[in-house]
Amino acid sequence: MSTKLTLEDLRLDKGAHKSPEDGLCVMEAVAYFSGIEHTDHPPCVSPIIGAFLRSWNDGLDDEQRQRLKPYILRVVGTNTGAADEDRRAWMVVDWLTRTLAPAWLERANLNEHAAALRALPELSSSELAAQAQSIVEAARSAADAAWAAAWAAAWAAARAAARAAAWDAAWDAAWDALRPTVEVLQQSAFELLDRLCEVGRTEAVS
Repeated sequence: MSTKLTLEDLRLDKGAHKSPEDGLCVMEAVAYFSGIEHTDHPPCVSPIIGAFLRSWNDGLDDEQRQRLKPYILRVVGTNTGAADEDRRAWMVVDWLTRTLAPAWLERANLNEHAAALRALPELSSSELAAQAQSIVEAARSAADAAWAAAWAAAWAAARAAARAAAWDAAWDAAWDALRPTVEVLQQSAFELLDRLCEVGRTEAVS
C-alpha cells in the first residue's frame, strides 16, 4: 500500500487476499499491523484462535465483521505453546457442545436434548468427553432428523411457490425468526474469543 493503513480506516473483507492492496481479512490484518509478511496464518497467533477467526471472518456479514477489528492487536502473542492450545481446544469443544448446539436444538423444539447438553459438566478432557458421548450422540441424531424434516418442508414450499418472490419472502421470514438466536450466539462467541485470548496471560500475570 502506498499509504500506511490505520486501524480506524481499515475495512475488513471476506476471504483471503493476494496482497494488502486487494483487501484484508482479520488474520491478514494481524500480519499487516504486526509488520510481517502478508499471510492469514501469522505465527504470533494461537492456531486455535487463528482458525476460529478465519472462519468467523467469512461467516459474518460485512457490518458484523468490523466487530473483529479490536482483536487485530489483541491476538498478537497468543501463540503460547502446546499446553495452552490444548486448553483452548477444549474450551471451543465445550462451547460448541454446551452453548451453540443447545441453542439450535431449542429452535427445533428439541428442548429435552438441549437441556441435557447444557447440564453437562464443562468438557475439559477426553475422560469427561467420553462420559458425555451418549448424550451428545443422542442430541446429534435428533438434530439430524429435525434438520432433514425442516429441509424437506422448505424444499416442498419452494417447489409449491409459483414465483421466486414467494420463496424470497419465505426465506426472509425464516431468517427474521432465526435472527435472535444468531445474535445471542454471536455475542457468546465474542465472549468465548475473549476467554481464548486470556489463556496463558492470566497465569503469567498471577
